[in-house]
Amino acid sequence: MGKIKVKQVKSSIKRAQNQKRTLEALGLRRIGQVVEHDATSNILGMINKVKHLVSTEEA
Repeated sequence: MGKIKVKQVKSSIKRAQNQKRTLEALGLRRIGQVVEHDATSNILGMINKVKHLVSTEEA
């Protein structure tokens, strides 16, 4: 199981409440913030849900 870096690149303003909660669950609070997670199926599913707001890369 590898690591994945997730960076918020777009704002969560005017987004659905479930997308805002998903960003918060990933630990993202502001644009440009980077967090690192294990590449589990749960995390990858959350990233897929907000893929238009974040960028990812292998760590």
